[in-house]
Amino acid sequence: MDFIELLKVILLGVVEGITEWLPISSTGHMLLVDDFISLNMSEAFKEMFIVVIQLGAIFAAVVMFWNRIFPFRFKERVIIKNDVISMWLKVAVACIPTGILGFLLDGFLEQHFGSPVSIAVMLIAYGIAFIAVETWNQRRIPTMNTVTDISYKIAVLLGLFQLLAMIPGTSRSGATIVGALLVGVSRTAAAEFSFFLAIPTMFGASAFKLVKFGFAFSPAEFAMLVTGMVVAFAVSLLAIRFLMSYIKKHDFKIFGWYRIVLGIAVLAFFSLK
Repeated sequence: MDFIELLKVILLGVVEGITEWLPISSTGHMLLVDDFISLNMSEAFKEMFIVVIQLGAIFAAVVMFWNRIFPFRFKERVIIKNDVISMWLKVAVACIPTGILGFLLDGFLEQHFGSPVSIAVMLIAYGIAFIAVETWNQRRIPTMNTVTDISYKIAVLLGLFQLLAMIPGTSRSGATIVGALLVGVSRTAAAEFSFFLAIPTMFGASAFKLVKFGFAFSPAEFAMLVTGMVVAFAVSLLAIRFLMSYIKKHDFKIFGWYRIVLGIAVLAFFSLK
């Protein structure tokens, strides 16, 4: 891996680390960035890389929320945290729709919805959705203020919203958060549940892509993948801290406006290209 390719991988790791957690579409940004600074690798490797690099971001969430997601406490004896077990069962229920349709529609979605124009349209559409939902929410009081308050019924609904994120440009966290806000979940609880839901979802997606690609990496490919994940991990730690601090005092409208501006810019660029 030469120096220029290393810089490209680091940039993609930074983009992944920021956009995985902010509701602005990590996959959409990764595909757009790759369109400008394409990695000098096979299309099969890049397809796998864009998904598997997200493991670095997911490990950051595991580290940040370890005390909230690990279901055991060790003192004189092992204590099972029932609220954590309940949370994981809800997450498991929410993962079912994406787990099934993600496997069945993987090839179709990549073929028909990975273009810059398609990504731009989804960026704009969900940007408008964020602004509309947050404007509507100004007159509402959340009925679920913590992840514990989320019922199994609501978890299933959020899992269905996550299905929308299978289209690049939508944003997995964005779709889940919009759905959560619509059904009365507070911003903080919506973001946290989105983070927890990402852990098994992205582990599953990454495992699927790795198996599909195979494990016969060249030394350069392996170095690129590890470098990307390490950078994504480090940047994600900062991005998660920023988002959780930001939404305590602000709504998600700024992310909606960002999506709209970026989507329009992408449409303008590729229409003139």
